[in-house]
Amino acid sequence: MKIRRTALLIILALFSTLSLSAKERKVLVYTKNGEGYVHDNIAASVEALKKLGAENGFKVDVSDDPALFTDANLRKYDALIFNNTNNDVFTNDEQRAAFKRYIQSGGGFVGIHSACGTERNWPWFWDMLGGKFVRHPAYQKFTVRTIVTDHPSTAFLPATWGWEDEAYYLSNLNPDITVLLAHDLSTIRDDEKDKYPGKVFGDLFPSAWCHEFDGGREWYTSYGHNPLHYQDPLFLKHLLGGIQWVMGVKK
Repeated sequence: MKIRRTALLIILALFSTLSLSAKERKVLVYTKNGEGYVHDNIAASVEALKKLGAENGFKVDVSDDPALFTDANLRKYDALIFNNTNNDVFTNDEQRAAFKRYIQSGGGFVGIHSACGTERNWPWFWDMLGGKFVRHPAYQKFTVRTIVTDHPSTAFLPATWGWEDEAYYLSNLNPDITVLLAHDLSTIRDDEKDKYPGKVFGDLFPSAWCHEFDGGREWYTSYGHNPLHYQDPLFLKHLLGGIQWVMGVKK
């Protein structure tokens, strides 16, 4: 009888721990923009991310306050989502150091659209995100190719699909990234295409990727310029898959 009681207590303790763990999943959606262009999609994207959290078991905090970047505060989060951040988003190097330590301690990072234009003078950040923004042609319709078909953020997508967005071109691409999606450059109107990116990647240019870097897990998508994108079911599933991947959620 005593053995049965002990076994029951162990099972209850494990169940309690698993339940608590699921309840405690939390992300910080960071929306800070430094001097320069600020996207008008932030309100729509924040609401979409909150809805994804409510429907998929993770709590969403939202802020544009760099003072939150301390070791003690960042420990609360399973992932940091840089949601259309741009230019300098920290006010001092202590905040940058806390962010770096968060990643090095196994933290998750998600970058959406203009996050690739964040902290443009910080090479470690480019390596962590996977690249650094250079430019984009005019907003237009083009074809996207799915490169990896078994990742949670792309497994449901067709091999090629039409999309309307800003086709971002980045430099300083980290060779460790796993490219998930790519712009089909042959479908993009761009008078300066020959200057950059030219034919570095043939007719494809990386547009979404993931990797593990400096202890953490990172996922980035260059798409999401239009506020209406955050009502698109496939795009929301793309974002959710990236968020869950950096948090290590098995589906």
